[in-house]
Amino acid sequence: MRALFNLIQEEVEMDFGFWLFQTLNALQLSMLLFLLSVGLTVIFGLMHFVNLAHGALYALGAYVAASVSVHLGYWGAFVIAPIAVAAVGFVLYATLIRSMRKSGPMAQVLVTFGLIFALLDVTRILWGDLALAMEGPQILAGRLTFGVLDYPLYRLFTIALGIAIFIVLALVLNRTQIGAMIRAGVDNDEMAACLGINVERLFFIVFCVGCALAGLAGVVAAPVLSVTPDMGLQILIPTLIVIVIGGLGSLKGAIIGSLIYGFVTTFGAVFLPSFASVLIYALLALVLVLRPTGLFPAKV
Repeated sequence: MRALFNLIQEEVEMDFGFWLFQTLNALQLSMLLFLLSVGLTVIFGLMHFVNLAHGALYALGAYVAASVSVHLGYWGAFVIAPIAVAAVGFVLYATLIRSMRKSGPMAQVLVTFGLIFALLDVTRILWGDLALAMEGPQILAGRLTFGVLDYPLYRLFTIALGIAIFIVLALVLNRTQIGAMIRAGVDNDEMAACLGINVERLFFIVFCVGCALAGLAGVVAAPVLSVTPDMGLQILIPTLIVIVIGGLGSLKGAIIGSLIYGFVTTFGAVFLPSFASVLIYALLALVLVLRPTGLFPAKV
């Protein structure tokens, strides 16, 4: 009898460990998508600009991080890569984005779609077609073993970083003057301009911060994924799905949409492996039918 009890206990512990592992995997994917989607959704909501090149900036951040880490280590890349991508965003805004803001969504889609391939060719010219590898920080190289949990420390760091970024952005948007101006610009940019807010400068700041977050996502992803020229294309569709599900211009929408995508994708592969790739698109279609503006769109 005791042997049977021990066997049942071991099986329960193994099941708990498996589901906890899958939950952490879902959170890790969700936080990576959040870092990408939050910058893009605010750019969409505030600037009404369809920037499909956001994924290419994420790939550029990963490449810069892989190169910088060879000389300055992971933490040097962690600081420099987002700044470098923000600088690229500054150039893009000054030369292209500002003049395209009033062009309409079709022109924006065509131009930024072309930017994807332009930046793709730039990465191929500078780094070649071969995949690059990047080592994570030595302090996060091990695994956390606690009871039934045995999970890589670096992935836990990714989860913690995503949560920390969400808290910081929530505090900035809800508790500071610049956050109030951003919310006003998202709700009604013309009225915000009439109230004396420099909307153009606000657009520029938000665009550069969004680009920096894309670069940060590239740094975080580089030790986990292979750094390849097409990694920006691979992440673009999931990011757009997160934005559509969550709602444009909304921080809450970005985090909820990311969590939905991460958990549906991860647990869909566990429960329905044959239909895992279809589940998220079925959910996307359902949201578009029932809530065309997303679950938590910015208030207009």
